[in-house]
Amino acid sequence: MLESPKLSICLATYNRGMFIGETLDSILSQLQPGVELVVVDGASPDNTSEVMAQYLQRYPQIRYYREQENSGIDKDYDKAVGYAKGEFCWLMTDDDLLHPSAINRVIVTLEDELDLVVVNAEVKNADFSKTLDATLIKLPADKKFDARNNEDFFEKTVQGLSFIGCVIIRRELWLSRNRTLYYGTLFIHVGVIFQDPVVVKSTVISEPLITIRYGNAMWTPRSFEIWMFKWPELIWSFNAYSEKTKALVYPREPWRKIRLLALYRALGGYGMTEYRKFLLGKVFGLLRLQCLFVAIVPAIAMNMLISLHCVLINRSAKSAMYSLLKSRHANLVTRFAANILDVGN
Repeated sequence: MLESPKLSICLATYNRGMFIGETLDSILSQLQPGVELVVVDGASPDNTSEVMAQYLQRYPQIRYYREQENSGIDKDYDKAVGYAKGEFCWLMTDDDLLHPSAINRVIVTLEDELDLVVVNAEVKNADFSKTLDATLIKLPADKKFDARNNEDFFEKTVQGLSFIGCVIIRRELWLSRNRTLYYGTLFIHVGVIFQDPVVVKSTVISEPLITIRYGNAMWTPRSFEIWMFKWPELIWSFNAYSEKTKALVYPREPWRKIRLLALYRALGGYGMTEYRKFLLGKVFGLLRLQCLFVAIVPAIAMNMLISLHCVLINRSAKSAMYSLLKSRHANLVTRFAANILDVGN
């Protein structure tokens, strides 16, 4: 009888024919006995299936499941864990890269009795030529957590865990949790990890083991709704953590912050459509006037102002600067600012 693998790398994909090959190469070059790769394709209408067919010819150890219909990212990752055979599941993304020796580093860490491993990541631009953030999770060294310091674990990791590729979880634990409650949130893994009862034993690997291709998320056109509403609603739904800690992690109503509205206006994610749909019945008095004003300011002018702010006041905001550069409202000032911060390409 064949022994079950220690680790299943579970990759859910949709419409990534242009990128998934590079991701697979970074994984397959490191595969070793005790590690399997499971790919769930959510009925991609592009050439993903053709790309996968080429890899399946060369790497029969890949287990590829093409779904008949797209069920959404949450359900597809849940399916991938269901198809997996490993003791642990690494919820890998479909357009990012594993660092060399990342799998071996994780296998060594899994020798401890753990429920969860969180790996760090670096953030780069779309062609990986510029580093936007050297570490997604700000920890100077590896750290272990248990039920006694679970509040600290939540504070230190939950924002970084918005990136699903950080998650390596015991499969048995995943399957024992309420997953369907989080279908449609876009962050099923966060719901699985932080729901009651809390995860008992976890380790964070501070060294980045993944390179994120920033700005390529499938949900980018919906980013205002996601980061202003879906994400904070999820964060504030976890009863095991204090309101003080949740407030440190993310504001309950971030849409009340005019500077955030200004940023989304500069990116083209906030305007009169979003004002009417999301804010009209929520804001009153001076705040309503401020929200309305931001919605009608020309997006190109706001893009210029926020770009100058990044250069003159907040030079560490390289990811925001890169987003401004890639928005349809980018202009000469944006490109000038991006070059000063060395995020242009």
